[in-house]
Amino acid sequence: MKRIISLVIVAAMLLLEPVSAYAQTLPYDTYNYDYQKNVVPTPAAYVPDKVIYSVDLECGKFASPKDMFIAKDGTIYVADTGNNRIVALNSDMTLNRVISSFDNKGTEDTFLGPNGVYCSPENVLYIADTDNKRVVILDADGQLVDIIENPESDAFKENFEIAPLKVSVDYAGRVYVVAKNAFQGILAFDQNHEFMGYFGTINVTVTLWQRFWRIFSTAAQRAKQQQFIPTEFTNIDIDDAGFVYATNLDSAGGQAVRKLNPKGIDVITQNKNSKHNLSGDATFTTLSKDTYQGASEIIDVKVRDGGMFSLLDRKRGRIFTYDNEGNILYIFGGMGTQEGTFKLPAALEVYGDKLYVLDSDNCNITMFAPTEYGSAINEAVKIRFEGDETEAIEIWEDVLKMDSNNEMAYSGIGKAYLSAGDNEKAMYYLRMGENQSFYSIAFKRHRNDLLRDNLGWILTVGLIAVIVGVGASKVVKARRKPS
Repeated sequence: MKRIISLVIVAAMLLLEPVSAYAQTLPYDTYNYDYQKNVVPTPAAYVPDKVIYSVDLECGKFASPKDMFIAKDGTIYVADTGNNRIVALNSDMTLNRVISSFDNKGTEDTFLGPNGVYCSPENVLYIADTDNKRVVILDADGQLVDIIENPESDAFKENFEIAPLKVSVDYAGRVYVVAKNAFQGILAFDQNHEFMGYFGTINVTVTLWQRFWRIFSTAAQRAKQQQFIPTEFTNIDIDDAGFVYATNLDSAGGQAVRKLNPKGIDVITQNKNSKHNLSGDATFTTLSKDTYQGASEIIDVKVRDGGMFSLLDRKRGRIFTYDNEGNILYIFGGMGTQEGTFKLPAALEVYGDKLYVLDSDNCNITMFAPTEYGSAINEAVKIRFEGDETEAIEIWEDVLKMDSNNEMAYSGIGKAYLSAGDNEKAMYYLRMGENQSFYSIAFKRHRNDLLRDNLGWILTVGLIAVIVGVGASKVVKARRKPS
């Protein structure tokens, strides 16, 4: 009887023991896709760590904030669109300052519906002042540096006015602007803020069937049909080498992010082995069988260390992270009312190993921290990107201990053994990782190894076979001769 009472007491103590937030159940699915595009549950790569509501800040509640940028020093800049201001937060998400006006040649000037914000490493602030149809550039003290507005070019229609939505700057000081109704591409400006031209146009592919129907359609029917015009970009980010990562809405789920070189040519790698397009969800249902129909709506991209980049889906609130080869690494996030989910995700940022999401409807910022699983994947990808395949093996093995179905881990180990020249082991792991392209390389090398290592006895056996064959032939001929 005493033993039973003791067990009950211990069980009660365990039930009452406090647990850390989100330790038991996450408010969203964490999953990935296998080679056949099947949804596979995975451990969580990131978990909600902190949520800051603007109503708790000393500046008052945000109103439909549309963008966020984290500077090198950790300062968080929010484009508080509905309040016509830029709010700066410290790295601990306390209020730093509010920028609602600036001196413009002796006159107080203000913003109107700013949709985008960017801060350079020198703390120069670029603000997409959308409804004022300009980009405002302020120095670290909030003093006006320049204004980009009404660029002149033969590429523009008469009376063209720029209506910037997002802005970013590369290492050389060139300014890139995503603007309303700029179907020709991203607007590019040089270091002197002179218009250089459109950059990275996305052309719409018209199918033969669509062309056929347009030929036989009436004028009224053609007016109701989809207009085959280029697609607008939704956001941009620029890596240290100057490549521009740009997102767009793709209703077909084909490709929602591009990596544009200085010529505006898309050079992004799409991993054909995984059969996974760079568009968020590969299929339009997940573990929870949500009711959101259609492809993901990718509205932000963030370049990360180790060649990785993350995409933000405003339709389902997912965050998708890829490596530089287009392999999907992990997926998390969702829509809802619990902390860690969103109503209308608007912007994605990275600082250190943390991910930040701005919610335009909830008017809050959620910070996500990596788990042991997510940290291991990030580290392995970064090490491999820097060229040390062998060192990544041990980390990928740790990933497999946490997720035995992780095809990326098997593939990563296989590639490491392939680089080390151990083709037989490489074949095993690449087969487990369903990596057909690299498995073919390992198989060919292993076959060549076998031929090289066994060439001596193969030639010996062949020579013996030839001698035996010749001898046997002579014997047969000798027997056939008439006596």
